[in-house]
Amino acid sequence: MADQDTPARASAQWLMNEHAAGRRFAHLAGPLLPADIDAAYDIQDALVDLRMQAGNGGLAGYKIALTTPAMRKFVGYDNSIAGQVLSCDVCTAPARPRLSDFGRLGFECELAFLLGTDLAPEAQTADRARVARAIVAVAPAFELVDDRNADYSAFGADDGATMLSLAADNAWNAGVVLGAWRDDWAAIDLAAVHGVLHINGEMAGEGWGRDVLGHPLDAMVWLAQHLHRRGRTLKKGQLVITGSLITSKFPRAGDSVRFNAAGVGEIAMQIEA
Repeated sequence: MADQDTPARASAQWLMNEHAAGRRFAHLAGPLLPADIDAAYDIQDALVDLRMQAGNGGLAGYKIALTTPAMRKFVGYDNSIAGQVLSCDVCTAPARPRLSDFGRLGFECELAFLLGTDLAPEAQTADRARVARAIVAVAPAFELVDDRNADYSAFGADDGATMLSLAADNAWNAGVVLGAWRDDWAAIDLAAVHGVLHINGEMAGEGWGRDVLGHPLDAMVWLAQHLHRRGRTLKKGQLVITGSLITSKFPRAGDSVRFNAAGVGEIAMQIEA
């Protein structure tokens, strides 16, 4: 649990208030603005703690954002960003998210991994082989994001304030929709997985497993190393969504959405008003 009455706690409470009031995304400012990415993660931890106290469930797992060079260039930060997924925000496909529940709903098409054992910190750095041994299943997934109508032109133009606030605001994670888990995942060439998105029956995007940091398991390695630096570890039963194979989409009411990850599975959702 995050400490009370800390700068991180004050910033997290401000973010909680902004969400509750339904305000458009604005970056943290003044004494609330984190000085660097580590301070932004401290705020994220405090925010997640506040959400858990408010009854939003326990920790279900993690997400990874900014997994492509283009996205990193766009936000002006040369690394990925981690976020945390709460159990109350996880559902299975088919799903029916409502636009009215979000400031602005977006979604991304991803691969999710399920941990079958803890990935305890050890003397050696986490690598692809160690991470693979801890995984028991893979599934197609949608990440639901809420950017609260953020002004994207601010990225890279405000000395990092918007990027740091994005990290502090739990990387905008608003939920995960999971397809069926496959436990025979080791036979799948994850880098070669071809993902195709259809909206209302029309192709709306495609991508490959290799678009995510070169290989989805390398995204898992990045997250494991990030958590170890913060004194944590991936644990049995947790899930990780590893970054979008396809550019983010912002659906409209009535849209029918279907994502097929070849060899992994297919999921669908219907967008409601």
